[in-house]
Amino acid sequence: MFERPGGGERAILVHLTLQSEQQREAASEFIELATSAGAEPLLTITGSRHAPHPRFFVGSGKADEIKQAVIDNDANLILFNHVLTPVQERNLEAHCECRVLDRTGLILDIFAQRARTHEGNLQVELAQLKHLSTRLVRGWTHLERQKGGIGLRGPGETQLETDRRLISDRIRQLNKKLKKVQKQRDQGRRSRKRADIPTVSLVGYTNAGKSTLFNRITNADVYVANQLFATLDPTLRRVALPNTQVMVLADTVGFIRHLPHDLVAAFRSTLQETKDADLLLHVVDITAEERDDTIEQVNQVLAEIGASEVPQLMVFNKLDRLGNIEPRVDMWEDKSGQPIPTRVWCSAKTGEGMDLLMEAIQSRLQPTSAQVELRIPYNEGQLNALMHEHGRINSEKYDEQGNWHVAVDMPLADWYMLCKKHHIERYLLCSNLAEIEPKIMD
Repeated sequence: MFERPGGGERAILVHLTLQSEQQREAASEFIELATSAGAEPLLTITGSRHAPHPRFFVGSGKADEIKQAVIDNDANLILFNHVLTPVQERNLEAHCECRVLDRTGLILDIFAQRARTHEGNLQVELAQLKHLSTRLVRGWTHLERQKGGIGLRGPGETQLETDRRLISDRIRQLNKKLKKVQKQRDQGRRSRKRADIPTVSLVGYTNAGKSTLFNRITNADVYVANQLFATLDPTLRRVALPNTQVMVLADTVGFIRHLPHDLVAAFRSTLQETKDADLLLHVVDITAEERDDTIEQVNQVLAEIGASEVPQLMVFNKLDRLGNIEPRVDMWEDKSGQPIPTRVWCSAKTGEGMDLLMEAIQSRLQPTSAQVELRIPYNEGQLNALMHEHGRINSEKYDEQGNWHVAVDMPLADWYMLCKKHHIERYLLCSNLAEIEPKIMD
């Protein structure tokens, strides 16, 4: 039994190269994670193993080396670039007499710092409690246990059991609150679907430039910083495309390799925006050394949350850092032989290629609005008001007989509703219905 060491910021980093690809992590990314959490990396201890040691994760000799490094550098925190079991964390803390935090705990701490909204705080607290519930044995060894003898009998359960019960109650409360938030998000998504407003969601590896791109497209003021997980709370904005079609753009949390499962579960309502999107803008840092690996990691997370079937448009960002490459759009032919954009090379920071990106988004989104031209008789004044209420008037004029000629763009659902109630299709001159209805049926 031991008193659990306090926290701190002077950190010794430990990174091992493991034989298993599934357990292998990037050393450079680990340093970024540590600094993003506010730690001061003093020394990075490296090594290699075929498999983790069951007691310390590292070998006993490496554990002694870590203990000596803590003493020599006056460190008060050890950060592991790996997922440790509760037993391994407890053994390391007892051996090194220093607080130990694994990769999952480090990411959870960063999320706790970044959460700004009520929903974000609820999600982070839920993920932290789920992670903490398996590690309570380490933090309560200094408390009085249930004992025998006169005057020493406890309340019927140990302090550990009491704490587990309290955490379980709190988790149930958080899940209940998050269900209410999820209902609100579901209601917003249903409203957008009824209005036939497509949703485009930004996804990508953390620090790929998603928030900078979001601000560039929407003229918003979302927090941007050159650090991992600068964005945590999702933001949605309406944006008009070049053809005046309206879409909703969603900025979401960035992904990372081996994203903790507790986080994925806690952020389910947030990630639902990605799953239900009509199009994903997969933002990629074109200057990243492990670009292909980050793309694969993002696709793995998308598959985990059930969004792997959502169409993607790759956005190769930070083109300004390359210097000698012009913005462009890479095309691919679909099954019918029609060219469709698959990759856009641009820079969200300078704005290069933004016009190409908006045109590519427009071409990838299936038209969901009816663009019609009508000739409405002069005695149908009610229809005039309905056109202004349900659609966007592109042009209008009156002929010599007083008939109203109008070109209007309206949600497809509203067009069908007007046809059903007022038989407005009898005044139709031309439309795009023949083009979009087969796609909707598909």
